[in-house]
Amino acid sequence: MSWNKNVNAFTDERRIDIEKPYWDQSTYKGRALHFLTVTNPLNLFLSAKELEHARDVVTKYRKGDGLAQLKVTEDELWKCKYRYDSAYHPDTGEKMLLIGRMSAQVPMNMMITGCMLTFYKTTGHVVTWQWVNQSFNAIVNYTNRSGSSPIPKNTILMSYAIATGGAVVTALGLNRLFRNAPPLVGRLVPFAAVAAANCVNIPFMRMSELQNGIELQTEDGTKIGNSRYAAKKAILAVTLSRILMSAPSMILAPVVMNFMDRRRLLRNARWAVVPIQVLICGICLTFATPLCCALFVQRVPISVDDLEPDVRERVLSKNPNLRTVYYNKGL
Repeated sequence: MSWNKNVNAFTDERRIDIEKPYWDQSTYKGRALHFLTVTNPLNLFLSAKELEHARDVVTKYRKGDGLAQLKVTEDELWKCKYRYDSAYHPDTGEKMLLIGRMSAQVPMNMMITGCMLTFYKTTGHVVTWQWVNQSFNAIVNYTNRSGSSPIPKNTILMSYAIATGGAVVTALGLNRLFRNAPPLVGRLVPFAAVAAANCVNIPFMRMSELQNGIELQTEDGTKIGNSRYAAKKAILAVTLSRILMSAPSMILAPVVMNFMDRRRLLRNARWAVVPIQVLICGICLTFATPLCCALFVQRVPISVDDLEPDVRERVLSKNPNLRTVYYNKGL
């Protein structure tokens, strides 16, 4: 990934705000490039030495060291920043569990999704792979939990249990309902189950925001209140992006496999079914993951006039001239 900078000298004529993404987040292209870098699976292969170097550079730059002191270019600084973000928790600074990192999303999901789409007919297979999928989601949620206001472990466990149960019940129920339907319909059942689980899991994980509101900030980042209305919008956007993220692989793979079955292309190579579906899922997820993460702005502007009446009054009492506030949508 090129940073599109032509900086060769160790100059430090200005301070670089590395707390914000490198690319302009007000455009879809900028957000897509940002998430393509964040979810890059190659970050998983960075050595401990490379990650330690990235953390050292970022930490020292935040403390005031310049590019000349650190002996890095602006291009190298941004590479270190994205490497650091790929492995270390943004709030605690601790190294995150490998499979819980954003860079692990594509390789982990391609394997799990491929198996869900292959083994979907029997009760045992449905239960096993829906459980594996929701277990992975729980690990990701726990790994990326907020450090300043962490999600309680019992909330994560309850969300995990409810999402797993919802996915299993949906898959088994639809399998029974469509047992006499065309084969392609049966192949699409796992997608319906995953979509149903997301509709339950994400709102439950963020229940405190629905009850108490999501934090509202001014343009400079000053907290100015909380809004339940904004929380609903944020959770709806995240749920939709998660469902759309899984759609290409969980729809295209069944269509391709159904076509191959009808043509009997794999009648002498049934062993190839899983690898083919995993490969299709991998190709789709490589692009769908960052592109769907980029669908909505991360820091969302909302008009003060659109807030709940009581929230609007409190905001205007602190700043009568304020017209727009912001909230973090989440991922």
